[in-house]
Amino acid sequence: MSSFRRDFITKPIFSWARGVLPSMSDTEREALEAGDVWWDADLFAGNPDWSKLLNQAPATLTAEEKAFLNGPVDELCVMLDDWKINWEWRDLPPEVWDFIKQKKFFGMIIPKEHGGLGFSPYAHSEVVRKLSSRSLAAAVTVMVPNSLGPGELLMRFGTKEQQARWLPRLADGRDIPCFGLTSPEAGSDAASMIDSGVICKGTFEGREVLGLRLNWHKRYITLGPVATLLGLAFKAYDPDHLAGNVDELGITVALIPTDLPGVSIGHRHLPAMQVFQNGPNWGKDVFIPMDYIIGGQTRLGQGWKMLMTALAAGRGISLPSLSAAGAAYAARTTGAYARIREQFGISIGKFEGIEEPLARIAGIAYLLDGARRLTCAALNEGRHPAVISGIMKLQATERMRIAIDDAMDIHGGKAVIDGPQNYLGSLYRSVPVGITVEGANILTRNLIVFGQGAIRAHPYLLQEMNALGEQDHAKGLDAFDDAFWKHVGHSVVTLFRAFGRSWTGGMFAPAPDAGEATGFYRQLSRYSSAFALCADMALLTLGGALKRKEMLSARFGDILSELYLLSAALKRWQDEGRQAADFAALEWCMASGFRTIESRFAEILANLPNRFVAVILKFVVQPFGARVLGPSDRVVHECAQLVLEPSAARDRLTPDLSHVDDDRGVARLEKAFLLVTGAEEISKRMRAAHLHDWQEAVKRGVITQAEGEQLKAAHEAVAGVIEVDDFAPETLSPIYKKPADVHSFFQELGGQRAAS
Repeated sequence: MSSFRRDFITKPIFSWARGVLPSMSDTEREALEAGDVWWDADLFAGNPDWSKLLNQAPATLTAEEKAFLNGPVDELCVMLDDWKINWEWRDLPPEVWDFIKQKKFFGMIIPKEHGGLGFSPYAHSEVVRKLSSRSLAAAVTVMVPNSLGPGELLMRFGTKEQQARWLPRLADGRDIPCFGLTSPEAGSDAASMIDSGVICKGTFEGREVLGLRLNWHKRYITLGPVATLLGLAFKAYDPDHLAGNVDELGITVALIPTDLPGVSIGHRHLPAMQVFQNGPNWGKDVFIPMDYIIGGQTRLGQGWKMLMTALAAGRGISLPSLSAAGAAYAARTTGAYARIREQFGISIGKFEGIEEPLARIAGIAYLLDGARRLTCAALNEGRHPAVISGIMKLQATERMRIAIDDAMDIHGGKAVIDGPQNYLGSLYRSVPVGITVEGANILTRNLIVFGQGAIRAHPYLLQEMNALGEQDHAKGLDAFDDAFWKHVGHSVVTLFRAFGRSWTGGMFAPAPDAGEATGFYRQLSRYSSAFALCADMALLTLGGALKRKEMLSARFGDILSELYLLSAALKRWQDEGRQAADFAALEWCMASGFRTIESRFAEILANLPNRFVAVILKFVVQPFGARVLGPSDRVVHECAQLVLEPSAARDRLTPDLSHVDDDRGVARLEKAFLLVTGAEEISKRMRAAHLHDWQEAVKRGVITQAEGEQLKAAHEAVAGVIEVDDFAPETLSPIYKKPADVHSFFQELGGQRAAS
């Protein structure tokens, strides 16, 4: 029976599919093969196993990692003056560079046997998180050597000799690394790279060896201006067949000491006024021996796969950690500011117009840190979830942008006027950097999340594609027959599953016993089955053309992203003991995410080219239309309250940030917040007596002298927070040498205009 099916039913489908299957470039295939799948596969299958998620061990820190966070990281935070770093020094001061090297911040991920700290991905994430809340320049400086770069590539792919030589030097800071990937001709499209390495014989350290002669131009390279060891991506060529029979070997990665002849280090870029070291570099006829290729000669042409494998983990740590910290920082500072700042005689945090963005900031902070922790839990186990890492980089940086914009709006002029007292300006300016680096978000959303997820996370699609690409026709047909009919069976089951769950509103969808959150699990089960069905139908009706339907792909990617992020929020609530006080934040996340999911389904069904299939899908998965409107006013109000009062819930929402008592910026704000909330009852008695002068209130016996002094201290603290910086003209511009020059300059300028 199976042979009859294969020969008379499957074979024509196999032949047709082979003819329409779009070609796949080597870089595309290597990107797809990099990393692995995890919870994303459950979501893509349409029937997530919630026990798998809830049984996942939370990410935790070792005693040594905790000591590092409470010791060297806190010490480093005290050394950092963000205003001076950005506007006076334009760099980290020498003592900070020395401390970072001495305490092995550059070697956090390097194993102890090679002189590093041997920390987990979660510890790496926690360090970046805390530093980000104090100085972005310091956070970026520390995180880059511990993410995509020579260190990680050497650990994964380097030879034992390379590891023994370079890793100890990277760990203790004798070498500062950077990685050169982006060039003027090739950003996201690495296949367009023109940087080259030609295999030839040359003289190196006094002897003739086989190696490569390199020519390159790279830009946007973080730590590039100060790096002593450059990881370089280039295309390798072997025109004389000195290493084999292939002319074009493909993208390769190598180690380049920056003191080699022909290497030129450019001046610094200034990325959105952020002063972490970043700049271009060039190489002209730079000769390196073969053993400078990471992994040695056998790794020629394997560079892109190596990079994608490393990126599958790195993208899930650095920028998501910075973004989650930014959102939590915005929640803590903006909640405090909205609480102490009064307009029209009341705290602005009591206005519903302020509550809405404040709840959004708090909800984003809760969501992102839950997703960060869940992703780190997978990374701690040695997984490399490529699709999830892409989701995390994209969604974390985009949602940080929303949170910071809301924070700026609530702060108003306080966050606009720059100076040492402005604790938001630097974070606001940094947002475009996170959006752009490690893969531009537009490309990631429109092509990568769903495009990579559809192939990697789908239970059968990759098997079918591999079978279609099999050179042995008979072997390919057998493999395709097996995968294709399993796919058909899966699709039929998914159809009935999606139909039943959609028409019943998810009432009977599987969910764990999770108390108040049980219904949220049911809805995610419902949406997961609808997503799996719609994705299958889009792939069936569009085939390879779906790759060019970027807006459709983006909408599918948004649904997959929401499914993952909301799963992470539920996991966080479970791991933290189902805290009743935090439930409003969870409710906000769910209502907002469900609204996005339903809107994206409606947009997909309205734009799917095959209208017959679209009508059927609408009947099955969204018979009553998009009905979730987002968080209710009650949820918005309760979520905003989480950051407007001192509480354990506020501390859980904004954990592990830097708290340096320097009587400036955030420290001044926190003191005022505690004083104002501590004097709330005193203020209420004054308002009830229609009094504004505390001294008058003391005379009338409304409050005691001690209470009056307490209220006075709160008012003075608020005045100190509301205060913004101003500068003498000569401190801002070299035009003015002393204050009197301001008037004489403009008088002279006016006279020149009058004469003309």
